[in-house]
Amino acid sequence: MRIFVAGGTGAIGRPLLTQLLTQGHKVVALTRSSEKAQTLVEQGVEPAIADVFDPDSVKAAILQAQPEVVIEQLTALPKTYTRESMTAAAEFNTRIRLEGGANVLAAAQVAGARRYLRQSIAFWAVPGSGLADEDTPLALDESPAVAADAHVVTELEHRLLEASDLEGIVLRYGFFYGPGTWFAPDGDVANQVRQQQFPIVGKGEGVWSWLHIEDAAIATVAAAERGNPGIYLIADNQPLKVCEWLPVYARWLNAAPPPQVSVEDALQIGGADAVYYGTQMRGVSNAKAKRELNVQPRSLEWLVGSAANHATT
Repeated sequence: MRIFVAGGTGAIGRPLLTQLLTQGHKVVALTRSSEKAQTLVEQGVEPAIADVFDPDSVKAAILQAQPEVVIEQLTALPKTYTRESMTAAAEFNTRIRLEGGANVLAAAQVAGARRYLRQSIAFWAVPGSGLADEDTPLALDESPAVAADAHVVTELEHRLLEASDLEGIVLRYGFFYGPGTWFAPDGDVANQVRQQQFPIVGKGEGVWSWLHIEDAAIATVAAAERGNPGIYLIADNQPLKVCEWLPVYARWLNAAPPPQVSVEDALQIGGADAVYYGTQMRGVSNAKAKRELNVQPRSLEWLVGSAANHATT
């Protein structure tokens, strides 16, 4: 298939382009940089140079590409995962998703694309018992920042799924780990853990759902090829409480055990978001993705490493 990718140079975009090429697809990727365009050419990807905030240039690029499928992975997240950096990046990240995404979606419709996939988020399901599925509402009434992001995600998802002239597919990814992510050994969260700056909040009962960045790419290609219109939760098989995954992660990094802070202290230090992620977040079920896309995600790498280490001691 001929596939157009918006957001092909980010953490997921790079392995996604590789996976698409490996599967024999003809790929066009959006960039506004001549330097990045040359890198795309060296990968075997056809570059389309346009500013995502310029609707006319985006429309021209997608009309020229004439894709069957458009994959939108537009984000503008910082390299550091801190309260300050995330707050500073929030406005532009929201703009690129809402305004930039709207331009790409409109251009795809004009160009007659058949199918459209967009990135979304698995870890904002409304808190509750058990694992969330694709029908679980998002957390629209939680901490202010989580609620604001959940409202943005809801708007983006509805915008796509209500487009009658496209097969719209929403991919709600779990927390990315692997090369180029915050949780890679050289990533920002790993550095925070080494510096005792990433604590367990309260009892650490927030449940995180994980996804290796390469598995995210593999699942995205599967959805592009054979997914049904609608929402898919893309995560691994083992959602884990913070009190379960964080100490093992620290040990995998050869770091000291993570500190533990009260909910009250976490509110002061990290805000309501830190409390949500640490104590309220709900894990998700990947049953639909496994059933319909044949997704077979790998086990969380620091759990595998920990099991191997224990087996040899």
